[in-house]
Amino acid sequence: MTPDLSFVAAPMVNQSDLPFRVLTRKYGATLAYTQMLIPEKLINEVEYLESHRRDLTTRIDGLETPVVVQLCGNDPQTVVEAGRKLQDCCDGIDLNLGCPQEAARDGHYGAYLLGQKDWPLVETIVSAMSTSFLVPVSTKIRLCQPQAKTLDFAERLEASGSEWITLHARTVSARRRRQGAADLSEVKRLKGSGKLHVPIISNGNVRVHTDLAENLQYTGADGLMVGETLLGNPCLFANKVPDPVDISLEYLNLCQIYANIAPIPSVRTHVRHFVDFQCSRRPWYAKFRTALGNCNTLDEIEHLLCRKVERWRGRPPREFGNASDDESDDDVENLNGNRELQNHSRLVKKGGATDILDSSDLNLDLDLSQ
Repeated sequence: MTPDLSFVAAPMVNQSDLPFRVLTRKYGATLAYTQMLIPEKLINEVEYLESHRRDLTTRIDGLETPVVVQLCGNDPQTVVEAGRKLQDCCDGIDLNLGCPQEAARDGHYGAYLLGQKDWPLVETIVSAMSTSFLVPVSTKIRLCQPQAKTLDFAERLEASGSEWITLHARTVSARRRRQGAADLSEVKRLKGSGKLHVPIISNGNVRVHTDLAENLQYTGADGLMVGETLLGNPCLFANKVPDPVDISLEYLNLCQIYANIAPIPSVRTHVRHFVDFQCSRRPWYAKFRTALGNCNTLDEIEHLLCRKVERWRGRPPREFGNASDDESDDDVENLNGNRELQNHSRLVKKGGATDILDSSDLNLDLDLSQ
């Protein structure tokens, strides 16, 4: 059965963890995708498979589903074998035909299968998925080149068994996260062609709540998928702009409820996005980034938010765990400072650069929406 495609949380690199998916579902997302998963790793790496099955099978409050698993790949047998390992704990499996990263180019998958010479291969993969899985199969694509060929490609995907198609209406660029605004006229053309009979999901150009209705009205799409904007405001679908500390703490609470699901680097990146969304121009933001990058536990991140960030915002500190009101925030700064010195020492010994980067910053150069 096709899930509700009205408002979809997109697959995003290292950011579509279960606690975040539940957060978006709580605030109006009708469906959420996992990040793109690698079939070869699902087949050959036990820890990788188990961690993602744990992400998909943990059930507490009912908001964990519906969820769609996104896979990549260019070998039908491998994709099918991997999908069979997860089909019992998801509501659909999507083939990624939109990833623009260099890894996708080198591995010849994602958006690098959009060329006409690869269409027969893609049709074989989608057909194999459709006939092998017990759950619906979908595809997420970018614009073909020339763009007019996108409709032809979509027709082939439908004929091969794709039960809905999501169009991220941009062309491929491995070096730039975006090539201008998404061309929503292409979504409109697919939906209005009369040649497609499966739902069409529009992806792109949603920054504020009013964009949702405008996008749907213009394109006629059956639903909307949103990626990076949800990272800053996971309450977008509910037409709410939350306090950045409140939403960060709410997410951290979900990380505690769904324990050992989201890795700390991913948690840090989520919290950074929540705070960045409204506070990136504040004079204390750089200090926050540094302090956050040195937090290694959920408690340390919560302490930073409740004490330092609130004081930087000119607000009284919030209660945190068993901490007393007179606890000094210098303890946090000293902790972070000691870690910076240790990191610096390690880098010097290795002869490396002296700039210390939060590993989560690596996401900044990626197209997060897959």
